Amino acid sequence: MAAGGQRRERRRTMSEINVVPYIDVMLVLLVIFVITAPLLTQGVKVELPKAASEPMETKDNQEPLIVTVDKGGLYYLNIGADPETPIGHDDMVNKVAAVIRFKPDTPVLVRGDRDVNYGAVVVAMALLQKAGAPSVGLITETPDRPKKK
Repeated sequence: MAAGGQRRERRRTMSEINVVPYIDVMLVLLVIFVITAPLLTQGVKVELPKAASEPMETKDNQEPLIVTVDKGGLYYLNIGADPETPIGHDDMVNKVAAVIRFKPDTPVLVRGDRDVNYGAVVVAMALLQKAGAPSVGLITETPDRPKKK
């Protein structure tokens, strides 16, 4: 006993973590993600030709490198700071070559508008070959199947 007949009580330390602030932060991040996710899927509008084909298989769900050729024959690349800005021939060759050097297994695809001049798609494929792409695939839409009666 301490002097004066009083007993000192020791305070116990609290060893529990209050998780309520962490849940609040998580919910705010979830709301931000839900709002911004649809905005990330914008791209160049092209009408793809319809053809019956099998889907390509990719290794480890790798994101493909896609060159888009719009109706006016302008080229777009799905990598870089602004994928919705047309890209020149030299820039496209340099960027594609850099990606292929860094990740040689990257699938390379051409997404050409249905109404574009065939020559513009051939030029895109030639530029990709010049950049070192071992093979180039074409993106098409599956044709509408007639409804069964």
